[in-house]
Amino acid sequence: MRVKTGYTRRRRHKKILKLAKGYYQRRHSTYKNAEESVRRALAYAYRDRKVRKREFRRLWIARINAAVREYGLSYSRFMHLLKEKGIDLNRKVLSELAIREPESFKKLVESVQA
Repeated sequence: MRVKTGYTRRRRHKKILKLAKGYYQRRHSTYKNAEESVRRALAYAYRDRKVRKREFRRLWIARINAAVREYGLSYSRFMHLLKEKGIDLNRKVLSELAIREPESFKKLVESVQA
């Protein structure tokens, strides 16, 4: 006796079509097109969750570098001095300090240089 796939296939298709909600033209209504678009979208989402972390780190480093150059330091030298002094602030916090609290950041740079 053969097994009919009606129930299983319908469930699988509904799951994909639900993920394709809001897509343009046939991509949201035709299973074949929707499946292709959803697969790509999920792959991009997975990849870009990792890329986002990289891009933010680059942004923080650029901000810190710009801020410490005003005090005659390079980014790498500044980070080295922080490590030597045992100051454990991550790049996100340092960049926020440089932008929002320039006075505090100045004191930090001066304490590191001393």
